[in-house]
Amino acid sequence: SIVVAPSQTLSDKDYQMLRSSALNIITALNIKGGCNVQFALNPDSFEYCVIEVNPRVSRSSALASKATGYPIAKLATKIALGYNLDEIVNAVTGKTYASYEPTLDYIVCKIPKWPFDKFYDASRKLGTQMKATGEVMAICNNFEGAFMKALRSLEQDSYYLYNEEIAQLSADDLRKDLRKIDDKRAFRIAKALRKGVSIREIHAITKIDVWFIDKIKHLVEIEDRLKSEELTPDLLKLAKHCEFPDRVIASLTGKTADEVYYLRKGLKITAAFKTVDTCAAEFDAERATCYSI
Repeated sequence: SIVVAPSQTLSDKDYQMLRSSALNIITALNIKGGCNVQFALNPDSFEYCVIEVNPRVSRSSALASKATGYPIAKLATKIALGYNLDEIVNAVTGKTYASYEPTLDYIVCKIPKWPFDKFYDASRKLGTQMKATGEVMAICNNFEGAFMKALRSLEQDSYYLYNEEIAQLSADDLRKDLRKIDDKRAFRIAKALRKGVSIREIHAITKIDVWFIDKIKHLVEIEDRLKSEELTPDLLKLAKHCEFPDRVIASLTGKTADEVYYLRKGLKITAAFKTVDTCAAEFDAERATCYSI
């Protein structure tokens, strides 16, 4: 249910295989314009299935356009008018053409927005049925930062991977609850890691890739350091690099948010802004859409 781009856990062989398959599908179907091909890939082999082929511009297309700086709907319209990709200039760079595939030098994290805060009695179980009423997207130069930004963007009073209800569970209860597939899964994984459950055991239960569990563990380790160590400039830099907000750092260190803010400003630890340019800075961007780090 959480999507990360570019893919972090596919080998180059996996990626090229799925890319070639998608191109073969749209060629066989003679699709011109926007098209979304979804695959299911067996992580233990090269076996894959095509879930669906959507020859249209959808909500996901708008989000992909924002994530890459590649205007999918605009290009699909020009293709419908008879243009080819190698005839359409990329408006972001002003130099390259739409036939260049977007290249990202940052991480994009998308999390669905579920309405369970309004529909208390609805089943939180997630499956093939569409339950999300929206989604949020965050960009950062590392996964931890993008994930933390996206969590806050959900506007559910979650500023980091802590949930009051899950915090009361024992390690054994957590092992049972990790089998639940719902909107609180990431919070359970974080709590299980705090309780000493190993990454391999969590992977065996959830089948979530070890890479993602390890990244959540990194966030938990930063929490532990903030609770137990002095707030040095290096530790503060690391916490801000992974997008811990001042209020969370203050809560974990026993300081006030104002104290953390003025300490950070005094050390010149402030946000920088990078450009979404579709080409990983190979060409200068003519139109600037920015993200903070």
